[in-house]
Amino acid sequence: MAASMKDVAARASVSLGTVSNVLNHPDLVATSTRLRVEEAIRDLGFIPSAAAQQLRAGRAKVLGLVVPDIANPYFMEVARGVEDAALESGYVVILCNSDEQAEREDRYLAVLESQRVGGILIAPVRKSLKPLSRLLQHGVAVTLLGNAAISHDVCSASVDDTLGGGLAAEHAIELGHTRLVWLAGPRDIPRVSDREAGLMKAARSAKVHVTRIAAAQMTTAAGDTAMDSALANGLDATALLCANDLLALGAIRALNRAGLKVPDDVSVIGYDDIEFAASAAVPLTSVRQPKYELGYAAAKLVIGECEDPATHAHQRVQFQPQLIVRASTAPSRPRTR
Repeated sequence: MAASMKDVAARASVSLGTVSNVLNHPDLVATSTRLRVEEAIRDLGFIPSAAAQQLRAGRAKVLGLVVPDIANPYFMEVARGVEDAALESGYVVILCNSDEQAEREDRYLAVLESQRVGGILIAPVRKSLKPLSRLLQHGVAVTLLGNAAISHDVCSASVDDTLGGGLAAEHAIELGHTRLVWLAGPRDIPRVSDREAGLMKAARSAKVHVTRIAAAQMTTAAGDTAMDSALANGLDATALLCANDLLALGAIRALNRAGLKVPDDVSVIGYDDIEFAASAAVPLTSVRQPKYELGYAAAKLVIGECEDPATHAHQRVQFQPQLIVRASTAPSRPRTR
């Protein structure tokens, strides 16, 4: 009969909880106790599911990928890059959707740590690295996705979103638009605040006023709701710049309901250049990010740290965005209605 956790506990003269901690949270167990339990496991030939390999190697060849919105095609493309890089190196990926909620993000981080994953890639919903500190203290490799590292303790793979926000604003201004609206998402999301900073800097340089409105989330429905409310309150603009493509597509829906045509009445610029952008009823001008390449590069960074933590040097990889001009933007013109 195969040995059980109860047999291991009896052999090592510890509780079942201590055996569980040795298997899942060895950092919580005194060294002498941990060694005694591990000796009992070896003597009895106990094999706890996937934990046997983890006891020898320390951590599993598993990566956790935490993203804010798995329904957004942008993150699906990033995930594909992560998965391909992981497969090449013999790793598998656990995908977690934080739904832009800090509490949910924290819960996933705790679960991933309990599973002793080798590394975690995360597009955080907060600017602070404090929620990641426990992982770093326990030797979990962490790479930030989509925003530059704000600490030397982690790697990052990002796009220069400050530049991207500036590209969007400069395009609208070059077309003669002087009444700009910035449709933002939650300010705590690093990529949103970076895009806003670039946009506002370009607007100040051109002495153009920007009205800021905020959506509750970075989704199509939230973009529709935010724009509908702004129009009901008398918002008047000739160009709308959006924090991502989903917000832009939702805003266009609200503009159409209000009888405003894109781009005749309002030019619209998105961000991310998801696949739907080019195939929309009015093809969307958007700031393109190298989504697959971003995920692939991030996974290579975290795998490098997993494989050789002793000599690994943290790196910041940053890609450049590109403005893709389509039919949703046009030169400013007097309103005909």
